[in-house]
Amino acid sequence: MPDSNLVTPLYIYLQQDRYRSQAEQLLSNPLPEHLSAELVSELPEEAGALILQIGDQGISLGETGKKAPKPIQVEFSSGKAAHRRQYGGGKSQLIAKAVGLKSGIKPRVLDATAGLGGDAFVLAGLGCDMLLMERHPVVATLLRDGLSRALSDPETSEIASRMRLVPGNSTDNMTQAITATGFSPQVIYLDPMFPSREKSASVKKEMKLFHQLVGFDTDDDQLLAVALELASHRVVVKRPRKAPAIKGIAPTYALEGKSSRYDIYTKRKLDDH
Repeated sequence: MPDSNLVTPLYIYLQQDRYRSQAEQLLSNPLPEHLSAELVSELPEEAGALILQIGDQGISLGETGKKAPKPIQVEFSSGKAAHRRQYGGGKSQLIAKAVGLKSGIKPRVLDATAGLGGDAFVLAGLGCDMLLMERHPVVATLLRDGLSRALSDPETSEIASRMRLVPGNSTDNMTQAITATGFSPQVIYLDPMFPSREKSASVKKEMKLFHQLVGFDTDDDQLLAVALELASHRVVVKRPRKAPAIKGIAPTYALEGKSSRYDIYTKRKLDDH
């Protein structure tokens, strides 16, 4: 996590006052200690502060200052998500193989660290019913906004209809979320934030804001233990390719790609009933 002694300002900027209820709903949730949120009617002049903009084009997370990176917005109908949906390789993708998706088998997957929803959207696009959990209130707000717009777009509405979001801490609330939704996960998917040593410009540009907002996970071993209890068939953990496995029980096997690795913990075969 970011240094607990350093507080990052998070300004919530409303482009129109009719979005005030959305901002107030966000502010009603406790934020991590390293964030200090404030509702503003004008964009602040200081550089380096986080800015959450709410307006007619949806909700986006950006940074103040002339050299700020491009704002983050969850967008499933265009950009990378659309390209991956159309040309990503379908069931041959490593993530599809990791969760056990194959002809005749479309597992129910709980994405316990949903983030901005990219991996969940891929799996939903391949036919999996998805339950998404996200513990950071700002990230959950961005994801909910993206899902809402995807549901209203004919190109993505069917896929988005298979994605249900439950904000909350998976380590503490996964059992309650499963009970409340009636969702019985065959596979639980984890992609905990890892302090990568990758220094490429693309990683810096795309992940700087996200890391500044969220920090890194420190309870991934506890989350894995909960997931292993609740998944009926397997748990899948996404890691940087060279990163160690989460401490504790060793994975049954792993699938390795160019930059990422999927550690698979199997409990029973997915063709078992």
